[in-house]
Amino acid sequence: MASIRENVTKYIKKKYKASPENLWRSYPDYAVFRHDDNRKWFAIIMDVDADKLGLPGKERIDIIDVKIDDLMLRDILLQQEGYLPGYHMNKRNWITIMLDGSVELEQVCRMIDASFLDTASKKKKDKFRQPKEWIVPANPKYYDVEAAFEAADEIDWKQGAGIIKGDTVFLYVGAPVSAILYKCKVTEVDIPYDYEDKNLKITALMKIKLLKRYKRDAFTFEKLKSEYGIYAVRGPRGIPNSLSAAL
Repeated sequence: MASIRENVTKYIKKKYKASPENLWRSYPDYAVFRHDDNRKWFAIIMDVDADKLGLPGKERIDIIDVKIDDLMLRDILLQQEGYLPGYHMNKRNWITIMLDGSVELEQVCRMIDASFLDTASKKKKDKFRQPKEWIVPANPKYYDVEAAFEAADEIDWKQGAGIIKGDTVFLYVGAPVSAILYKCKVTEVDIPYDYEDKNLKITALMKIKLLKRYKRDAFTFEKLKSEYGIYAVRGPRGIPNSLSAAL
């Protein structure tokens, strides 16, 4: 049966395609995992004497150090079994997790995921982050989106900054409609495109697939303003939890 350390290593290799680096000849079992672009570490697995961790005994214990930027979460975790201040790392920004079964493998993997994102480049953060929901404006003066969705259930759309494949887009159709009419899934991004006029510049497109239609009076601008605190939709923007639930 594989040890937790072996399972953690397999998880990192499979999800992030990162191989362990053994940087110290004196410590052959210390393995560093880092990003391939910015070269930052996001995890280091070690085996350490228990007494060096402030624990009783001298048995060797497998541990993993991960970065944690949420100081409140760090303080909460340090009150739980299996978590210690970062060993041989900045104790303010790193935390040690014991790989002896006191912390479930699933939770260890979640902490690795968080550390990976905390240390990733912006491009990589966008690639690995969880899907988001957006409100995106559609100006009927320049493009008849209603006719487009009558003709097909997947259309090209201007690439929104920060939007990635898998995100959900709610299209807000401007005046005279002034309401959210469509819920769509982003199926492809970063499609090269070159267009510019006095009103619009497009350098990339994304594909959006229609998932749901809304009645014109369901999510009007007046309702968005009075019930959900949205006073303008000038570009892609996030969605309050209350509106997300209603949509």
